[in-house]
Amino acid sequence: MDSNEVNKLLGGFLGTCFIVFSIGLVSDGLFASPAPEKPGFAIEAQEPTEGGPAAPAAEAKPIADLLAGANAEAGAAIFKKCQACHSGEKGGPNKVGPDLWDIVDRPVAEHAGFAYSAGMKDFSKGGQEHWTYDNLNHFITSPKKFVKGTAMGFAGLPKDEDRANVIA
Repeated sequence: MDSNEVNKLLGGFLGTCFIVFSIGLVSDGLFASPAPEKPGFAIEAQEPTEGGPAAPAAEAKPIADLLAGANAEAGAAIFKKCQACHSGEKGGPNKVGPDLWDIVDRPVAEHAGFAYSAGMKDFSKGGQEHWTYDNLNHFITSPKKFVKGTAMGFAGLPKDEDRANVIA
């Protein structure tokens, strides 16, 4: 093999490397996906704390006081977060969660046609036979904290006004 053939082989190899690296740089520039300056939405979640039975915070306002100033129209807007998993109309279908129409004074974990989690069934046997305004308020605050073992993955509504509006 003479030097011309070696030069041709090395030139071909170096030319190929140059083309491959150039294509890589150009494609990185064309198909770059920078991180957004602001995320689409913030997910507010609090981890449940270890310890005894789930209990509401001591400084929580009574639901009767909150309902006195509640706005059902604002609650309907907030309820849109819930509609991904629940329906809220009379005779509505069960989705990932049960239909929530007329939930106050309805038996806990006994909506027809819905398979409740073991945590919710245990909660209903533990002295919580019907949904009251008070336990709805505490449940919506932090479902996993109030009902241990519930399958509901919603983080909760931390604002008193939001919970009262949804319940109204």
